[in-house]
Amino acid sequence: MTSLLHLDSAANGSGESVSRELTALFARTWKEAYGPVGYRYRDLAADPVPPLDTAYCTLGRRVERAGMLPPNRVPDLVAGPDEERAWALTRPLIAELLAADTVVIGAPMYNYGVPALLKAWIDRVTFPGAFTDPVHGASLLADTRFVVIAARGGAYGPGTAHAACDFQTPYLRAYWRRYGVPEEHIAFVAAELTVAGLMPHLAQYRETAAASLAAARAEVTALALAGAGV
Repeated sequence: MTSLLHLDSAANGSGESVSRELTALFARTWKEAYGPVGYRYRDLAADPVPPLDTAYCTLGRRVERAGMLPPNRVPDLVAGPDEERAWALTRPLIAELLAADTVVIGAPMYNYGVPALLKAWIDRVTFPGAFTDPVHGASLLADTRFVVIAARGGAYGPGTAHAACDFQTPYLRAYWRRYGVPEEHIAFVAAELTVAGLMPHLAQYRETAAASLAAARAEVTALALAGAGV
């Protein structure tokens, strides 16, 4: 069964979020093609993932010393209620990620990087041994496809004056590649100049912003219809 994990990390849930609009378009198109079964949604703003704490780190170190045990063996090493709570918060997120064939991530650019809400999710799911096949040592994410949908108030794409300030795309690409996701399974879609319609001093860029958003919508729709065949 084809499955989709849909993550939103925009802090703004008022309906003005461009990244939320585009991830919703992806999810709607995907469900029209595949049906609602296998679809899971997580709003990282409405239900934030707690940042890491001492219990998480202590349990993680114990798992590393034991030889990077798979998630189903971790409960054997849990010591005390704090670690039990840390694992209870972590395990469902890992399971949800590993169950997905495709993951679509709404990632607005905040201060040149990814939102803290998304970073907290990344930090927690990256538990020692979580993405490694315990028998063969291969990545459990090797067949997963990731579509990252970014919304940026300015212009940071290749060839723009501020391209060097994009720490969002390189970070997410490096992260997924580090955990065994092939380059061809990672796609980035960006809508740029998203605040041009709001700020008078950016009025000259409104036509460019509209074209960028239209292109992003078309690309998102194509990726969803292709089963994120990136």
